[in-house]
Amino acid sequence: MRFIKIIKNSKFFKLFSNIYILITTVFLIWILFLDSNSVVVNIKLKSQINDLENKINQLQKEIEIDKKLIATLKNLDSLEKYGREKHFMKKQNEEIFIIEIEE
Repeated sequence: MRFIKIIKNSKFFKLFSNIYILITTVFLIWILFLDSNSVVVNIKLKSQINDLENKINQLQKEIEIDKKLIATLKNLDSLEKYGREKHFMKKQNEEIFIIEIEE
């Protein structure tokens, strides 16, 4: 009995026995954690959006590099040079020696 009186007289109990405070607390917990559009979910989604935007920027840079490469490969001399250097292509009756220097 004495314990119950102590609890009922505490500030915490008086505060949370108020129906408005109780409903507000339940509502905030619901909005912050339990709802499908909760704050936690929104933070995760914003993080994913930022990651995807960074990937878009990176891919756009790669596209620009590829466009420059395509523009240079329209010339037959640069096309032949590219094929020989990157893909080790050769002409008929020609031998290629690859020399690797160890550092």
